[in-house]
Amino acid sequence: MRISPARRLAGATALAAGTVLTLAAPAFAHVTVQPGTVQQGGYSAVAFRVPNESDTASTVKLEINLPLDHPLASVRTQPIPGWTATLEKSKLDKPLKSHGKDITEAVSKITWTADAGTKVGPGQYQDFAVSLGAMPDDTDKLTFKALQTYDNGDVVRWIDEAKAGQPEPAKPAPSLTLTKAPAAAAGDHHADSADAAKGKDGDHAAMASDDSTARTLGVVGIVIGVLGAALGVLGLRRKSNAS
Repeated sequence: MRISPARRLAGATALAAGTVLTLAAPAFAHVTVQPGTVQQGGYSAVAFRVPNESDTASTVKLEINLPLDHPLASVRTQPIPGWTATLEKSKLDKPLKSHGKDITEAVSKITWTADAGTKVGPGQYQDFAVSLGAMPDDTDKLTFKALQTYDNGDVVRWIDEAKAGQPEPAKPAPSLTLTKAPAAAAGDHHADSADAAKGKDGDHAAMASDDSTARTLGVVGIVIGVLGAALGVLGLRRKSNAS
């Protein structure tokens, strides 16, 4: 039986599409950080996106471990209806400087636990939002090891770190890429400072000009007053002589 070129093309297209979906599905199922990239040195709101991989069980707990080799001074969770968030702190080997103060402990773990009747069911996902900062400026990546617990007791450990030149691990830990702040931002800041300085200089110059004008008018007024008085005296003398 001969297969027409159109059928061959359709078959090849279906095979390619199936391959793409097969490859994409595991990537989508990973626990990830959204967005995946933020700037160094600042504060950012991110979310740990947790898809439910099971066809029969539901996710009821998420544990996120924060890196203590690059501790974060500020960690805040966003309230999620039906979920309770708890933060655990650990002592730091080296104090962290934040706003001129020494921080001796930092959040090392966040745990979200589903309340009764709440869950992430099959075919669903949940975003667990947090505010983090200040982001370190001495690394280009933060790794957060995560544990996902199902209501049937299964625990998926998302703790494997990806390594350059090697295939992605089956259960990669969610990571956040850090980029340097644009140089233009610093330039704009200096430019603003320069403009502000120019503005101040201009204000001083305007004030000096106003003072000079006021003094000149004052002198002119005094001269006019003196001349007026002199003319008045002269007029009185003439009137007296005429009498």
